[in-house]
Amino acid sequence: MKIFSGQASPVQLQWLLWGFVFLINFISMLPMDGVVQAAAFTAISTAFYAIIIYGNIHFLLPVFYKKGRLMPYVLASVFFLALVGITRSYLSQYIYNKYFSKEYLPITTKSIIYVSAACVVIYVLSFVFRFALDYFKLKRQAEEIIAEKSLAELNLLKSQVQPHFLFNTLNNIYYEAYKEAPRTAMFIERLSEIMRYFVDESPRDVVTLGTEIQFLENYIALERIRIRHEISITFIQNCRKEASIPPMLLMTFVENIFKHGIDKSNPENAVTISLVQENGYLLFQTQNLLHDKQSMTGESGFGIRNLHKRLSLLFGSNYELTAQPAGKYFNASLKIPLQ
Repeated sequence: MKIFSGQASPVQLQWLLWGFVFLINFISMLPMDGVVQAAAFTAISTAFYAIIIYGNIHFLLPVFYKKGRLMPYVLASVFFLALVGITRSYLSQYIYNKYFSKEYLPITTKSIIYVSAACVVIYVLSFVFRFALDYFKLKRQAEEIIAEKSLAELNLLKSQVQPHFLFNTLNNIYYEAYKEAPRTAMFIERLSEIMRYFVDESPRDVVTLGTEIQFLENYIALERIRIRHEISITFIQNCRKEASIPPMLLMTFVENIFKHGIDKSNPENAVTISLVQENGYLLFQTQNLLHDKQSMTGESGFGIRNLHKRLSLLFGSNYELTAQPAGKYFNASLKIPLQ
């Protein structure tokens, strides 16, 4: 059966409710009637309660009341309750005489009136039952709308990075080919792998950590093309590559390093990237030397804001994200639960 937001569905809740009603009736009858007789008459009572409630909310209300036929609804309800009360009275008396009574006991008008009065009480409670069903139905629809909206926002945020990156990378490859560098074929292969990642992996809900690491390595190799000086990059990997994470979460920090954290005029750029798995969480950290232009760049960047939104949609508040200068370095850190 369908589960939404970690809670039972309306159908499951109804089964739980009827089980509770059966149990209460059974316990109340047990001291006087014994186990078998109490179980039999509890089953009859619960079945007729269900007939009254569902008969009203699924037949009388839709057929008469919701169509504005108020008087036919009242008359039909009276007839329905009388029919149910009489049927229940005769059925209960028949089963009692046949299986439990030592002598025949005729049915009386008083007993029919008593049972019919109880049916009226259940009939009134059917409206409360109807309101509860409507509430859970609206609640489920609202949660489905929120989930669809969150998924749409997530897909939008993911798609904002991809075209921009592809166009920039193609420009880099173009300049390398223009200079007829011997490494061009290798870069084209890297780009092919990245494009395959976008087409095959990024639409998925999760990818393996190994796939994400390969994507980062390809991106770093291509970004090196446009940097005049060699960059010292240390990539620490202490994690289980079979673990799963949502795609494109780690990209923002690495992209920001090459956009803001590299001084193209400085031959001594150094970058450290670390992926460490601990206690069911993945800790992703980057560090680069801080230069004058980057000193004004912090968590307010567009990429970081997008990442915050994605993380909130994916993990709620179960994540940690920081990006700020510390001395002569700029440090970024992301901690997310592994799946």
